[in-house]
Amino acid sequence: MAEVAFDYTNLREVEGGLADGDVDGARPRLEEAVDQLLGDPPGFMRLPKTREYAEASASVAEEIRGSGATDFIHVGIGGSALGPMALHRALNHPYYNALSGRRGPRIHFAENTDPGTLSAILDIAEPGGTWVNAVTKSGSTAETMANFLVIRGRLIDALGSFGHQGRTIVTTDPEKGFLKEISEREDLRVLPIPADVGGRFSVLTPVGLLPAAVTGLDVEALLTGAAQCVDEVEARGAEHPAVVGAAMNYLMDTERGRNVRVMMPYADSLERLAAWFVQLWAESLGKEGKGSTPHGAVGTTDQHSQVQLYMEGPQDKVIEIVEVEEHPRDLTIPEAYEDIEGVGYLGGHTMAELLNVECDATRRALTEAGRPNSTIKLAAVNEENLGYLLQALEIQTAISGTLYGVNAFDQPGVEAGKEITYKRMGRPGY
Repeated sequence: MAEVAFDYTNLREVEGGLADGDVDGARPRLEEAVDQLLGDPPGFMRLPKTREYAEASASVAEEIRGSGATDFIHVGIGGSALGPMALHRALNHPYYNALSGRRGPRIHFAENTDPGTLSAILDIAEPGGTWVNAVTKSGSTAETMANFLVIRGRLIDALGSFGHQGRTIVTTDPEKGFLKEISEREDLRVLPIPADVGGRFSVLTPVGLLPAAVTGLDVEALLTGAAQCVDEVEARGAEHPAVVGAAMNYLMDTERGRNVRVMMPYADSLERLAAWFVQLWAESLGKEGKGSTPHGAVGTTDQHSQVQLYMEGPQDKVIEIVEVEEHPRDLTIPEAYEDIEGVGYLGGHTMAELLNVECDATRRALTEAGRPNSTIKLAAVNEENLGYLLQALEIQTAISGTLYGVNAFDQPGVEAGKEITYKRMGRPGY
């Protein structure tokens, strides 16, 4: 059972925070937003209980691992990459590719179009043992298709004009699009992205489930945690903490002028979770002059680079700490230099203890300084808890879209740059 808790105490009990009247005044709109979400659920809400995507992903992953694959290259950008990267960073060894006893092939994410990064992946990946997965719903994402074409060329050089097809997967719209057309022309296997699920909400489709399964993660546990979240939201409605958080953050922006939301996990493994959330929140809500600005930070690292701004800079931020109670590994700090006051006190404590004390110290310091903050607490970083949290943040974002009065599921502001790129690169029709 997933163990994830949300605490908004320090959004109300600090100077400049919310008053009871603010929250009570927003309740009718919040209840309406929840009724809309549950009455006509968007596609991402059904994913946790749709096992067909997990089964298809697990089957392909088993084939990849059973083939003796040395490398798996996941090609995607934005919502087609951030979710899979967040799962990998959170749940696998931080140096997974270097492990001799890892559970699957090395995994590489070809995300940006930076030729240095793609060249580096090709330097490492063994062409004869490489599988590639191209992930784009439309098949026209320029960055993804350019990376895919380069990797495809390398596989053709190594495996022949037809040999590369058996090592190529496309994760795309199963009914239409350019990548679907390519898959039919070359008889490539296709994993589906449901038509009613947008990229930034797609982590629990094959977009995220295939790379997770390739590296041996428990995709069933991910879905179980997410399904628990859906069940609890259906049961509690506007009282569910993730839903309450939508109203809290909306009010902190619109009523208190705090239009920057900082997600600050106190675990290196959750750094990419914050990056995933930044896209989810920004691309869903930043429309019509509305929406708050999400930002990622990592504790304790950013205590030494950003917390000064949070403590004494403009009163325009809400800090959201993500705390982990039980870390997967720990180290005892050896006793040494007992005669040196500024060092000796550390001996006998553990690194996890220090990290969690620092987390609580930041929370207390922010509160004492009158800086509103909230906490998401995970009992541990595991598949069930990550599945729950991902689903909760998606629900919170969708609810927030209704509160802001914007469509949380489109991204018109992204299209202009795409069209300019298409024209400059010579795409017909542009």
